[in-house]
Amino acid sequence: MTDVTIRPAVETDAAAIAAIYAHYVRETTITFEEDAVTPGDMGPRMAAVAAAGLPWLVVSRGPDVYGYAYATPWRPRTAYRFSAETTVYLAHDAVGRGLGTRVYTDLLARLTDLGLHVALGGIALPNAASVALHESCGFRKVAHLSEVGFKFGRWVDVGYWQRALA
Repeated sequence: MTDVTIRPAVETDAAAIAAIYAHYVRETTITFEEDAVTPGDMGPRMAAVAAAGLPWLVVSRGPDVYGYAYATPWRPRTAYRFSAETTVYLAHDAVGRGLGTRVYTDLLARLTDLGLHVALGGIALPNAASVALHESCGFRKVAHLSEVGFKFGRWVDVGYWQRALA
């Protein structure tokens, strides 16, 4: 897919973003949320990212949204202000087309331009595709937390990958 656009998300993207995310909530342990997020819930989440001065991007072609990526503050203490946690989701039928790499690369460039120093990505494990995406974008594994989530009747580990931006 070479004819897609990566652009800042707008409020009207909330429904498409919520629909993409709902698949992962209902079908996977990739997110620890257990109830689907409505478009009405997603809008305030998007607004909070904007209020923090961080990017929320979508991959689209015309009116169709194929995925999104955004950053949130890593922690609330001021000493963490140069670090952000990054998130990427693609529509489950758009995986494997290079869109994740494209939107993630754009997100990381924007974070660098904002003067951030470190990007962190949390990955529920196992998740070979997400590990490969992060490592192809220059992240390296820095932490492994055992059995910190419980979903679908089983314990789930979380790994953290980190990348210096500047």
